[in-house]
Amino acid sequence: MPRRTKIVATLGPATDAPEVLEAIVRAGVSVVRLNFSHGRSDDHLLRVQAVRDASARAGRDVAVLADLQGPKIRIDRFREGPVELVEGESFFLDAELDPEGGTREGVGLTYKQLPEDVDPGDVLLLDDGQIVLQVERIEGSRIHCRVDLGGQLSDNKGINRQGGGLSAPALTDKDRADIATAAAMAADYVAVSFPRSAADLEEARDLLTAAGSDAGIVAKIERAEAVAVIEEIIGASDAVMVARGDLGVEIGDEELPGVQKRIIATAREMNRVAITATQMMESMINHANPTRAEVMDVANAVMDGTDAVMLSAETAAGRYPVRTVEAMARICLGAERQRTTQRSHHRLDSQFGRIDEAIAMAAMYTANHLDVGAIIALTESGATALWMSRISSGIPIYALTQHPTTRRRTALYRGVFPLAFDIMHHDAAAVVRDAVETLKGEGLVAEGELVIITKGEFSGISGGTNAMKIVRA
Repeated sequence: MPRRTKIVATLGPATDAPEVLEAIVRAGVSVVRLNFSHGRSDDHLLRVQAVRDASARAGRDVAVLADLQGPKIRIDRFREGPVELVEGESFFLDAELDPEGGTREGVGLTYKQLPEDVDPGDVLLLDDGQIVLQVERIEGSRIHCRVDLGGQLSDNKGINRQGGGLSAPALTDKDRADIATAAAMAADYVAVSFPRSAADLEEARDLLTAAGSDAGIVAKIERAEAVAVIEEIIGASDAVMVARGDLGVEIGDEELPGVQKRIIATAREMNRVAITATQMMESMINHANPTRAEVMDVANAVMDGTDAVMLSAETAAGRYPVRTVEAMARICLGAERQRTTQRSHHRLDSQFGRIDEAIAMAAMYTANHLDVGAIIALTESGATALWMSRISSGIPIYALTQHPTTRRRTALYRGVFPLAFDIMHHDAAAVVRDAVETLKGEGLVAEGELVIITKGEFSGISGGTNAMKIVRA
């Protein structure tokens, strides 16, 4: 049975060699992530072309996810290198300090509004919570703090306020320019960093549309405020990413497992895609094998129902990018063999608002109660395949379409495998026969196996699925 959980891999110097890029695609990467926090537009455009070339050679459809930087809430830089902060001593953050003028006493800020966003008693977490400061008083541009948890602090480390509440907008001027770049490179998904509400995602979608792109919107859940309105944010998105670094700092590590499970479950219930990210295989940046804790982390996300698991520095800058993808693929397969990943009560008590959604649900219910070898969704937009993929099942769903953009979009959906298929005529029986022969030709179904097919009137109109058929291969 093919692996259903998808792998997102971040590109970087470690994957730039053509043979490495092709190797990670062949090892199982379905989506590549371009981190717009690093590199220039030209670098990203070159990497996208390299991905398109590598996926063509590998015979696989690979989606491109453009990940916007979002607001930079960071400290500035130190004059003489890293400093050591000592618990109980004073340290200040100053929005008007020389960006290169940091010392043992204090450092500047990239986020100039921070003095207006904090109050005495607030807790600030630097460097993913490795340094903890308590705000004592604010004097103009300077925030005077006491060090509650010390350690070494170096340039450009991130700042979070415990419990969230910083007012930085999700989209910066850089992000707006990068959205135009994402549209120019025909990115399949665009990730919005630090959204606080549905309005942030709607703004990003409007900008993409104006730039001529219909890329899917991914909401990165990184703020405590986002968790409080998670249904609203999921509803405004095509996918959500559980970005566990900043999110864990803001809400506390002890709250993170429960929130992750809730976000994944809510996304599936609302027919959206879920990606689980951050430090999933981090030890493999420098080591050839994952830790047992990392194995458990990936497996638990799979058993929670995530559509995809994501690699960041592990593939972008790690020593073993191909080996890391291979290891993650094995772990996903192992988790998918557990019976709990193949059972579903999704929407059994719900009404359906669309005919194509009802057909998708009927197909999956039938497949899970009949000895079926495969499901074929003849699709224009990929919506039928998405709805099907919300049902936990061990039966592969093949999204057959002539549109490369639809194939790449569905590459992120759990349990969905896109295949190129062009309807050459309007005879329904012939189209069904051709679709089944496509799977047989790829060795995906055996002679005599039952296959479920969903289809419309072959009019080329999105949302036209209105029929289900069961045939023998």
